[in-house]
Amino acid sequence: MSKNIKLKKGFNINLAGKAAKKISSDIAPDTYVLKPTDFPGMVRPKVTVKVGDNVKAGTPLLFDKMAENILFTSPVSGEIVDIERGEKRVLLGVKILADKEIEYETFKSYSISEIENLDVEEAKSQMLQSGVWPNLVQRPYAIVANPEDKPKSIFISAFDSHPLAPDYTFLFKDKDKAFQAGVEILKKFTSGQIHVNIDGNGEVPAIFSQANGIQLNKFYGKHPAGNVGVQIHHIDPINAGEVVWTINPFGVIQIGSLFLEGKYDASKLVALTGSEIKEPQYYQVYSGASVDKLLESQLKTDHVRIISGNVLTGESIDKKGSVGFYDHMLTVIPEGDNERFVLTEGWFSLTKNRLSFHKAFGLFSFLNSSNKEYVLDTNTNGQKRAFVMTGAFEKVVPMDILPTHLLKAIMAEDFDEMEALGIYEVAEEDLALCEYIDVSKHDVQSIVRKGINLMREG
Repeated sequence: MSKNIKLKKGFNINLAGKAAKKISSDIAPDTYVLKPTDFPGMVRPKVTVKVGDNVKAGTPLLFDKMAENILFTSPVSGEIVDIERGEKRVLLGVKILADKEIEYETFKSYSISEIENLDVEEAKSQMLQSGVWPNLVQRPYAIVANPEDKPKSIFISAFDSHPLAPDYTFLFKDKDKAFQAGVEILKKFTSGQIHVNIDGNGEVPAIFSQANGIQLNKFYGKHPAGNVGVQIHHIDPINAGEVVWTINPFGVIQIGSLFLEGKYDASKLVALTGSEIKEPQYYQVYSGASVDKLLESQLKTDHVRIISGNVLTGESIDKKGSVGFYDHMLTVIPEGDNERFVLTEGWFSLTKNRLSFHKAFGLFSFLNSSNKEYVLDTNTNGQKRAFVMTGAFEKVVPMDILPTHLLKAIMAEDFDEMEALGIYEVAEEDLALCEYIDVSKHDVQSIVRKGINLMREG
């Protein structure tokens, strides 16, 4: 039975630079990178190719020695031009120089009726070999799903409430058939519900409202309403020993395309957003696209922070970086390495151009409209200090947990307290707003991942 969930907690960050609904078709990145760091939980990545090899889209590039049956494959066809390594030869990525015309590894294709009758083991085998499996992320721990598990349900968040998030109606236009095929495949892995969760305040895209075999739920409220962890918490909470799988709509479409067309299709739209972009818009690329050509002639200034993903949870990259596996947006905002004088830009200033959850910037910050678009930089406005108990974290986390106490339990490496306080229910993104509003300037998301890793290893 569909549910309507109204959230009272959260905080929206309304930034300038949202992408216009148009696609730039005259720019094609030359190189693409598959990065093991995109996949939390990957312990010992092993490369299966060498520099100079020619690959097709869907050719295996690497795997994790701890889960050798899950293959991570090339998003494009072309030549392996670099295997990037860091300190102590840690693998950073496999770079491919793309062909002008993409060639694909061939997998078996099916009609919709054949997909409905397909054996689960056959479906699993093709997903593992082709490279679409990493789209499935399990809770707890927010890592690539274990193929041997049987989830009690599968969750698809069909909207994004992060700052400058791309429009899903535009992003997945004309993908209805592939989405439905993907749903039919996912139904084979669970005896529970396929939950598709939409924004109750917006128009429901037809791709979701007309899908069969799903439970459509509506969420109302501020960010992080679009986070799948928050949605699981309110619809089908995770108890000890249980597993829930999550996947974004693109992953469902990619699975559907694999079985309908017999190929690993990594093409997707990426929104180029942010106040420092001249013409925010969408680009048609493949997963792992290098961003240099996308940013060419688009930056208003060179003193910027480039982020693969959104400003809260994304990864900072340089101008030769690449789009993350799970990302559908690039965000460019001003670099915040300047000092601010308290009387002109700090607590005692009269500015109305600074956003603060605590109403800390400007004597008239309480008058700021929720519809106002802000140009914010990366300045933390202070240094790390003692962990201050303000009670603010609890106001932006719409879950029945105590985030402040959970973070302290993680820092103390208290396993019993971590479990009792809800470590199994959260991932980094669920407490990202805590990091944004934290007066103590802690790296909250890193603390959360530390706790998750401790529980996995323990």
